[in-house]
Amino acid sequence: MTVAIVDYGMGNLHSVSKAVERLGYKSLVTGEAGEILAADSVILPGVGAFGDAMEHLRESGLDAVVREAASSGQPLLGICLGMQLLFSSGEEYGTHEGLDLLPGSVVRFAPREGYKVPHMGWNKLDFLQPQSPLFAELEAGHVYFVHSFHAVMAQQSDLLAITDYGHPVTAIVGRENIFGMQFHPEKSGELGMQLLGNFLQLKGTRV
Repeated sequence: MTVAIVDYGMGNLHSVSKAVERLGYKSLVTGEAGEILAADSVILPGVGAFGDAMEHLRESGLDAVVREAASSGQPLLGICLGMQLLFSSGEEYGTHEGLDLLPGSVVRFAPREGYKVPHMGWNKLDFLQPQSPLFAELEAGHVYFVHSFHAVMAQQSDLLAITDYGHPVTAIVGRENIFGMQFHPEKSGELGMQLLGNFLQLKGTRV
C-alpha cells in the first residue's frame, strides 16, 4: 500500500512520512499528479499561512489534483494547515479561497482572557461521532496542537471531534472519504499514531 504525501513546497513532510512508515506503509513524498492519483491514500500536510499555501497549490496545479483525488474516492487526510485548506475559505492575511471540499471558513481565534494565541500544546479531544472509522477501538485523549486559526463548520455533520480552548474548537472533520485533523497526529504520541493508522486502513470508494 502506498501513501502519497503531497509536496507543494509547504509542510511537515519528513515527520509525516516517517510516521506513515512506522505504521508499516510505503510513504511517497511527491508533487507528481500521476503518483498522487495512483496512491492508495493521500495526505495533505501543511505549515504556514493559508493564502501562501493555496498559491503554491494553484501554481503547481496540485489544487486540481487534490480535488480529483477527493472526487475519485481516494481516502484524503489534511493535517493542520492541510485540514484548513479543505474548507471553502480562509481569513489569514486577507480572505482566500480554499479547496472547497468541505463547506466552512477558517478564522483567527478571537481574543479571550486567559487563552494565548497561537493555541499551542496538548489538549483533549472529545469524539462527537464515536462511530466514525477513525475512532475504531480508541478512547479520547490528548493530542498536540499548534494553530492560530480554526475552522468554523457550515455542516455540523462534518464535525467528528472537538477540543476546548475557551470555546469548542474544530479538531477532526470528515465527510465520506475526506478527513482532516487540526492537530499533528505524528507528534501526538500513541493516540495520534492510532488515529493516523485508522485513517490509513480506510479503503476508499474507487472502482
